[in-house]
Amino acid sequence: MTTALPVPAAALTHLDVLESEAVHIFREVAGEFEKPVILFSGGKDSIVMLRLALKAFAPAPVPFTLLHVDTGHNFPEVIAYRDRIVAAHGLRLHVASVQDYIDSGKLRERPDGTRNPLQTLPLTEKIASEKFDAVFGGGRRDEEKARAKERVFSLRDEFSQWDPRRQRPELWQLYNGRHAPGEHVRVFPLSNWTELDVWQYIAREHIQLPQIYFAHQRPVFKRSGMWLTAGDWGGPKDDETVEMRQVRYRTVGDMSCTGAVDSTATTLDAVIAEIAASRLTERGATRADDKLSEAAMEDRKREGYF
Repeated sequence: MTTALPVPAAALTHLDVLESEAVHIFREVAGEFEKPVILFSGGKDSIVMLRLALKAFAPAPVPFTLLHVDTGHNFPEVIAYRDRIVAAHGLRLHVASVQDYIDSGKLRERPDGTRNPLQTLPLTEKIASEKFDAVFGGGRRDEEKARAKERVFSLRDEFSQWDPRRQRPELWQLYNGRHAPGEHVRVFPLSNWTELDVWQYIAREHIQLPQIYFAHQRPVFKRSGMWLTAGDWGGPKDDETVEMRQVRYRTVGDMSCTGAVDSTATTLDAVIAEIAASRLTERGATRADDKLSEAAMEDRKREGYF
């Protein structure tokens, strides 16, 4: 009598491993914390993060609310996408408005017009007022050197500040969420992902994105070596010329500091091929706020933004 040999299970892909790690992190937070929140801007990383959260708890609903710090200078098509996703999944969205803080006098407009550095106070005050004890962010270690130093669970003090001496080891994917009253933990489920991983996962999962991520005709002008979108935020200046170009965005933030890249990539496959050939990180190529100084992101992290 011949005994049939078992059919070996298909090997896990690197995306399967990354997905499994992220799902584990979401479930770990749900078990350890009382009131977590997911930072959701409608950008690709937060979109992937939300998809992972939906998978982690399906068929039950996601047990977290969402939070967006709205600068008032966000791309309209991204805000529209954000609102569609929130409605489609029946989620609750908190919005912390930079414009409200400017109107009340708590913040002042910067001379350069960018509002990304102004997000810290609205974010930290919303975390404190809502008593969020875990805050999911879409940061990845490949994006920027300050982000590369982060743990998956990043402890913040009662002022939302980051102290490298208080960060804990994370051996064997064991995460320590212990925190004192008033403190919270920033959680980064995509820490070990790369930009290419994110796009390959989007393709595999057939995730819909704002069309701003694909090549399209757009009125832009050149500033500090980047193509910025013309708008009411303060651009262009008198000596800056607007022109129509075929561009796309690798990352999405405030219009005043997020640059477009020349591109012909109108499909997911073309975007993936373009990224695979790139030698510049997305933030290094397209984010003016990270170029304010060598330690721009490090400073904002210590203040409580990232």
